[in-house]
Amino acid sequence: MQKKSSSASRPRIPPESGGIQVNFCKKPSCENFGIPAAMTPAKGKGAKRDRYAISGAGKNFPVLKCHSCGEFPPLKSNAGIHEELDRISSYLNDPPEPSCPNDFCENHNVGIRAGSKHYRSFGKTKSGSQRYRCKACDKTFSVGGSTLRQKQPHKNKLIFKLLVNKNPFRRICEVADISEGSLYPKIGFLQQQCLAFAAHRERKLEGMNLRRLYVGVDRQDYVVNWSQRQDKRNVQLTAVGSADNETGYVFGMHLNYDASLDAATVEKDASQIGDCGAPFPFRHYARAWLACDYDKAMNGSANQNPASDGTLNGQISAKYEESLRRKDIEDFERLAQTSKLPGRGMQIHAEYTLYAHFFLLKRLFSGVGKVRFFLDQDSGIRAACLGAFQEEVNARKCDAFYVRINKHLTVDERKRALTDSRKTFRDATNTNPGLSDSEVKLALIKERMRDMAEIGKWKDRWLSHPFPNMSEPEKAVCYLTDYGDYDEDHQAWLYNKASMHAIDCFFMQVRRRLSLLERPYSTASAARRMWHGYSAYNPESIVKMLDIFRTYYNYCLKGRDDKTPAMRIGLAKGVVPPEDIIYFKEH
Repeated sequence: MQKKSSSASRPRIPPESGGIQVNFCKKPSCENFGIPAAMTPAKGKGAKRDRYAISGAGKNFPVLKCHSCGEFPPLKSNAGIHEELDRISSYLNDPPEPSCPNDFCENHNVGIRAGSKHYRSFGKTKSGSQRYRCKACDKTFSVGGSTLRQKQPHKNKLIFKLLVNKNPFRRICEVADISEGSLYPKIGFLQQQCLAFAAHRERKLEGMNLRRLYVGVDRQDYVVNWSQRQDKRNVQLTAVGSADNETGYVFGMHLNYDASLDAATVEKDASQIGDCGAPFPFRHYARAWLACDYDKAMNGSANQNPASDGTLNGQISAKYEESLRRKDIEDFERLAQTSKLPGRGMQIHAEYTLYAHFFLLKRLFSGVGKVRFFLDQDSGIRAACLGAFQEEVNARKCDAFYVRINKHLTVDERKRALTDSRKTFRDATNTNPGLSDSEVKLALIKERMRDMAEIGKWKDRWLSHPFPNMSEPEKAVCYLTDYGDYDEDHQAWLYNKASMHAIDCFFMQVRRRLSLLERPYSTASAARRMWHGYSAYNPESIVKMLDIFRTYYNYCLKGRDDKTPAMRIGLAKGVVPPEDIIYFKEH
């Protein structure tokens, strides 16, 4: 159990943890961008004033006040972000290599890949596992395959393919002729294999020399069904995903849920150490939703959505207004009165999962020349991106853009927008016969750049994109890291690149191919009531299915060019058969 902490013993801001410190101004044009607040207050005559003051936006909710630009970034627990990063990146850790099991042998920590100097092959076991003999102590041991202790392993491929093709669990049991009690262990096994396979490939990303990445980042919400008639409230969860627009490769899909935490144990410890009475960023369990906060948050979530006039600019303005109404501008979770905390595991504050997601991308992108992020318009996503990549932004190796798409248009309205855009392009081509198509595109975007709208409290400048398509029929783009150091042509091409199509395509496939996560539908007998027919009853099932599907999508699912996202980005030479994932063995 942790010790109770008093305000006198606390530092001024949460301390750095694992190299993470996000408590600084996140306005790129501010001189304090990326510079953390001081850990201790200035004392003594002539002491230099810190760049920030500590203020409060509510009980137990401290924020910074930037003396340079006047912004109020909320304080976050760096330890909580570090814990969440450890959770979502644990699959990348190198698995231990088999070695001599004799604790007293000199080869005990020498892996079998060290070769014939230390070990020799010694036949196989009855189950077919490779046996080795240690040359130092003569101890024999075996190394099993990936399906060791698996029941009916010959059905794994069938189950794998049924899972990613929208078959409900009961139908899978029927087709594969297995019981539900046998299905869930197989889903766990397939998740482990998918993570091991993905890790083996994605560890190579860290050293790959990629010149450019254009990455879309967005969220998708899910509902976990109630499991007791006495309490018909659902669990609301959200996952953050990111995908490269050029290759379609999905770098991560992370749910704000930790199955490894036991709620009863955490709640008891939190009560004993006084977490509920401590400021949020200084709590020991800062990243986890505690019962003492959940009901208050539900009551505070009501009536926070301002009305929009229906136009795209109106939607953008309303989103800014909604963000300003939050106590924590980075906290986008809106809890309905019909929601509750999970019965197993613990729900994580979604902004901590967001921060962890971007810090994982920072690790994976260490070999990338430049990365451009296209973010759904949300202040939490913006803060997490700039908090993790502030060094790269300052070094001009990273840029960030908001992208807002009007998704409420009808099919006819989408077709009309596309027709109007094509006519505008044809007219511009006829007016400028000496220009190539790409030069005409550039010219039209530069025209729009001279007529950008200033929207919201911060007067962010939004460009109305001139080239819609059926999936993005009306689109606006805001350049968040504009230092004025790119010429007009360069900036215009970046606006042209702005899109959410890769991550939106993945989200669409998640809905279409995973029965647990299909969209809810209305029932005829209950007006306005949404039915989540095949939704999960255990949030851990969502985590497992997202891990399985991300691997399948990246390595097995071909596009129209007969290539998978992994092939396009350089992590695979061909389409990976499901067997290569199911029976993958690191060592």
